[in-house]
Amino acid sequence: MSNLLNSAHYLLSAHNTRQLPADGGYEVAFAGRSNAGKSSALNALANHNALARVSKTPGRTQQLVFFEVRPERYLVDLPGYGYAKVPQDLQAHWQAFLDQYFRTREALRGLVVVMDIRHPLRDYDRQMLTYAVKRGLPAHALLTKADKLGRGQQGNAMQAVKKELFSAFGDTVSLQTFSAESRQGVEEARKVVADWLELTPKSTVDDNT
Repeated sequence: MSNLLNSAHYLLSAHNTRQLPADGGYEVAFAGRSNAGKSSALNALANHNALARVSKTPGRTQQLVFFEVRPERYLVDLPGYGYAKVPQDLQAHWQAFLDQYFRTREALRGLVVVMDIRHPLRDYDRQMLTYAVKRGLPAHALLTKADKLGRGQQGNAMQAVKKELFSAFGDTVSLQTFSAESRQGVEEARKVVADWLELTPKSTVDDNT
């Protein structure tokens, strides 16, 4: 399968609603706690080395960062979260901004929540999934850094997370293992995002033939 996301490029960063692009087309948002591997996942999906900045500094993403795949098709990198070093007033700002974004953004078509497979479903992860489910949006959980665990451990982690997700959200959240390092699950995740953005080529065969 050809990579339908490899044309992604940086478009803009938004610190408030006034800076967001026009609310049209299709967007897929990516959320994840600091150091969960969100930037590495975005880079792997788009097959870019530096589409999203990978930093050892927690909470480096401080805006909603838009990457344009093609006109009116966007990947949106949401602010990382999870470290007390972020000032309280900034936390409050992001809480309000994200709440409004999820409640009102018509272009939003799905949410990918990136979780370290060794530390899944923290409070922030649940909060972001709740945003999507309340809005009726599809959500997909990436259990990243899967290469850090053996196959058996990966399977056990998947089953545990699947059980918790079903208990909290029913069958509205899909999930998979993922590793930007070993490329495990990259094609699977790429297809989910491309489908949400309606990038998947339509069949060229007419129904009447």
